Amino acid sequence: MQRAAKRMIDVSIASMALVFLSPVMLALAIAIRLQDGRPAIFSQSRIGKDGRTFQCLKFRSMVIDAQARLEALLATDAEAATEWARDQKLRKDPRITPLGRFIRKASFDELPQLFNVLRGEMSIVGPRPIIKDEVARYGTNFGDYASVKPGITGLWQVSGRNSVSYDDRVAMDASYAANWSVLGDIWIILLTVPAVLFSRGAS
Repeated sequence: MQRAAKRMIDVSIASMALVFLSPVMLALAIAIRLQDGRPAIFSQSRIGKDGRTFQCLKFRSMVIDAQARLEALLATDAEAATEWARDQKLRKDPRITPLGRFIRKASFDELPQLFNVLRGEMSIVGPRPIIKDEVARYGTNFGDYASVKPGITGLWQVSGRNSVSYDDRVAMDASYAANWSVLGDIWIILLTVPAVLFSRGAS
């Protein structure tokens, strides 16, 4: 019953959001294309429910050769390499475009994931979707992570996002997966609104 209600909420919110936000999404897609003529949507393989992979969609906020730039930076900057190994993120990431910084701060880069929700690959609320290289870092918590669909928002997103340590993010994901409820999801959705409006923990 709870899972059916969760799916109903997912489809309802994703459908309404796509209708109301379609002008914003179109404007962002055009702006990204005007920036460098490259595709506006970035697709990356992520780990979903039951450990299955899916293509997670985002508005592109990085340069096209982001992976090559990351590898070069980590090979020459020990401080950046340490930060990446600890958090899988860089607070001053040179790969992010000027427009990309804006859409990340406003969380607009996540909007294409509404299509992932409609396709049943993601939920509105759930653990943050991780890449294959992060599975080992979840350790015994990976079973909890893989027991639910990853979400557009979740405990991490409303608890500080990039100001939260990696280990704490893992603990939040595991806690959510083990204790989720429809009422809990609604509460997280309500908390997401001020978190996005005030860009709490965004970078």
